[in-house]
Amino acid sequence: MAFSRSFLAPLLFIISISLLSSLCYAGDPVVEFTWEVKYITVSPLGVKQQVIAVNGSFPGPILNVTTNNNVVANIINSLDEPLLITWNGIQMKRNSWQDGVLGTNCPIPENWNYTYQFQVKDQIGSFFYSPSTNFQRASGGFGGIIINNRAVISLPFNEPDGDITMLIGDWYIRNHTSLRHSLNEGKDLGMPDGVLINGKGPYQYNSTFVPDGIDHATFKVEPGKTYRIRVHNVGVSTSLNFRIQDHNLLMSETEGGYTVQQNYTNLDIHVGQSYSFLVTMDQNASSDYYIVASPRFVNETVWQRVTGVGILHYSNSKGKASGPLPLGPQDENDKTWSMNQARSIRWNVSASGARPNPQGSFKYGSINVTQLYVLRNKPPVMIKGKRRTTLNGISYVNPDTPLRLADEYKVKGVYTLDFPEKPLTGASRMASSVINGTYRGFMEVVLQNNDTKVQSYHLDGYAFFVVGMDYGDWTENSRGTYNKWDGVARSTIQVFPGAWTSILISLDNVGFWNLRTVNLDTHYLGQETYIRIVNPEATNETELARPSNSIFCGALSHKQQPPHHGAPNAAPSNTAKLFLSLLTFLVAAFPIFY
Repeated sequence: MAFSRSFLAPLLFIISISLLSSLCYAGDPVVEFTWEVKYITVSPLGVKQQVIAVNGSFPGPILNVTTNNNVVANIINSLDEPLLITWNGIQMKRNSWQDGVLGTNCPIPENWNYTYQFQVKDQIGSFFYSPSTNFQRASGGFGGIIINNRAVISLPFNEPDGDITMLIGDWYIRNHTSLRHSLNEGKDLGMPDGVLINGKGPYQYNSTFVPDGIDHATFKVEPGKTYRIRVHNVGVSTSLNFRIQDHNLLMSETEGGYTVQQNYTNLDIHVGQSYSFLVTMDQNASSDYYIVASPRFVNETVWQRVTGVGILHYSNSKGKASGPLPLGPQDENDKTWSMNQARSIRWNVSASGARPNPQGSFKYGSINVTQLYVLRNKPPVMIKGKRRTTLNGISYVNPDTPLRLADEYKVKGVYTLDFPEKPLTGASRMASSVINGTYRGFMEVVLQNNDTKVQSYHLDGYAFFVVGMDYGDWTENSRGTYNKWDGVARSTIQVFPGAWTSILISLDNVGFWNLRTVNLDTHYLGQETYIRIVNPEATNETELARPSNSIFCGALSHKQQPPHHGAPNAAPSNTAKLFLSLLTFLVAAFPIFY
């Protein structure tokens, strides 16, 4: 049968549009936004200082998405130095290209933009984003992330009446460049100047500790209603005890893992950790109520002025909060109480929703461990005249070329796959040494803290099972104390000084994944490494292709093209690629129309 040109042209157009429409509706929803990261001047502690804002907001806007949404985030770097944004707790499945750390991405140069593209695949819960380089998190640039359940998956609790994000953290009046300089000079950061709640200083509960003119955070609520309150410690290095005066904190979730619901009057939240609480407004509103975030494991007399204080304001409140703050733990040196509290957090194994699923079974305790790494940190040491921190005697050095790009282009000598399984004996050294993970293996990582302060560790790309923690040195016999049934799944865990914490990881996500302390000072000085996970069969379905908008640096700088200023440099979406392929086919099949 012959077709005339007048018939085929509109027919092909209709087919093209119909196919494009079906491709658009077949995929998961896309959430697109543009964020400009720049400096602004604020006075959270009564002194003007330069902070890092996102779209003019400090802290930045909340990223509110739903499970399986595709995120397209165009980041414009208006700082005076390179920038990377990391999405703390987002697993970037098959897509470490978008992780936003120096092992996977070249930093975004000043006055450039970069478009992150990733899917929040099979995840729910509370997370946060922040800058990952140059100590910038100490100046801001952070904000909350909410991943909601899809409608077809019910919550393991009644739908809350509202959702509140609280970002708490220690804070310095000196900006990140000054703090960075101190570390480069071999000095400690010293005591912070305060604790902020959502970028604001303490309510003036005491005129001796809090001067006039400090703006504080106020959270307005309705009596009788229940709110989901998501709390993130985005600070530099201080563990904080969180509490709300006369209100119970019913824990429901931590970093994407639903927990057994338990009431706490206060909770220690360590650097980098995130929690969800269900809080019912069941008080009589005779006055406002204090929200407190106070430093832990420090001299309370000296540190009292550092306490962060916000206000919970009932709509029918009859007056301002007054009097002493609600008490937290009474003995700042009693870390056993805090450890027992951490051990009490259990995974809700009956809740529906996204969760780690090693080898098709939730019974992680019955899976054979294929690799064991005992990672020990200790106080800073001098290496080649520089004050550095270490893991197993290795102080990590970020190479000029990101690890993942080096693998893609077979650049030799960028890193070594010789990270020691146990602490080295002898002198410490600086190296770009990486853990060689076994694809679909089951790794046990024991974090041994021989320093004098709490260290938090975060692993990108995964939720891991927290199976044990105790004081002293870990031994093979320590496994007898493990929780092999409902250890909570999360992405950031604390390790107390003189103690160990053990985690289990199902290595099913290919890529390079950063394992780091979240304490900014020890991280900056080298307390991190990466886990390299490669599928030896290397099928196209195992890992997404390198995005076409990759920034090149180091040994691959010659590949970099000038950016298109003022417009997103995003890679084409899968839909766009398919449509372009369709057009290419049509051109080849029906050249008469072109």
